[in-house]
Amino acid sequence: MAVVLDLLTSDPRKADAGKEPLRHPEKQKRSENPVLKKPDWIRVKAPGSPKWAETHAIVKENKLVTVCEEAGCPNIGECWEKKHATFMILGDTCTRACAFCNVKTGVPGSVDPHEPHHIGEAVAKLGLSHVVITSVDRDDLTDGGAQHFADVIAAIRKLSPATTIEILTPDFLRKDGALEIVVKARPDVFNHNLETVASNYLTVRPGARYFHSIRLLQRVKELDPTIFTKSGIMVGLGEQRNEVLQLMDDLRSADVDFITIGQYLAPTRKHHPVIRFVAPDEFKGFETIAYVKGFLMVSSTPLTRSSHHAGDDFARLVAARTARQAAR
Repeated sequence: MAVVLDLLTSDPRKADAGKEPLRHPEKQKRSENPVLKKPDWIRVKAPGSPKWAETHAIVKENKLVTVCEEAGCPNIGECWEKKHATFMILGDTCTRACAFCNVKTGVPGSVDPHEPHHIGEAVAKLGLSHVVITSVDRDDLTDGGAQHFADVIAAIRKLSPATTIEILTPDFLRKDGALEIVVKARPDVFNHNLETVASNYLTVRPGARYFHSIRLLQRVKELDPTIFTKSGIMVGLGEQRNEVLQLMDDLRSADVDFITIGQYLAPTRKHHPVIRFVAPDEFKGFETIAYVKGFLMVSSTPLTRSSHHAGDDFARLVAARTARQAAR
């Protein structure tokens, strides 16, 4: 019998059963939102296999933080079974409080200067052919953590030179010169998620600016056209279909190569509510339209997440670019 996770009400980080987790003090005064009955397609197997345990041991041995755990990703069982993990650098505490996010908010600690080396060692031990590195927002740092990203990339290249590197960065809002530092380190894929459509930013992502994020992605291509660019959104947050299509156009105007679209799942009742569950055939429709609009790669399913199947997707991304160049 398959074991499933309740992705809407189950959270292993709760302080006590039935209470909200202490990791979100800024949300404690919010009213609780109703929970929609989840459809059959929002179910995954629970983690716990021997290979999952091995990945878990390597992560803990190197004192690393993963977004897989911190954000409560529903795909952790599948990914860690394959020894795929998305490492979260610059600590586990974010300076922002997005309404959808399960990463804790607060005053971050100091940056660990040994973290790049630890990340590099873990990547080598796991034997990763492709790795994804993300971070919390660090608005408290002068460069938003850009140099730390560059140091991590350098450490991975030194300790695991065959590994391709994908980064999922914050927006570096009001951090002049930060983007240039990261691009100069030449990651293979530069990912920055829009998360949602423009009209939702004030309620879902109030600390960010939609068109700043678009411009960030466009600037990456201007600085180094060889770097693949990528962005992702969640649906089910109250957006309209035409807004998703406009977002696709905005990303293509910035020459973004890869878009991911997945179902939003509320971490707790205090987070932004799920407005609706988007049916699988709607995701398939978004995929078809995105390819027509010119994206090299599209991943659009209910359980799609930014770094899910990232290694396989990178190989397909390279092949798609090669095929398009050959056709010209």
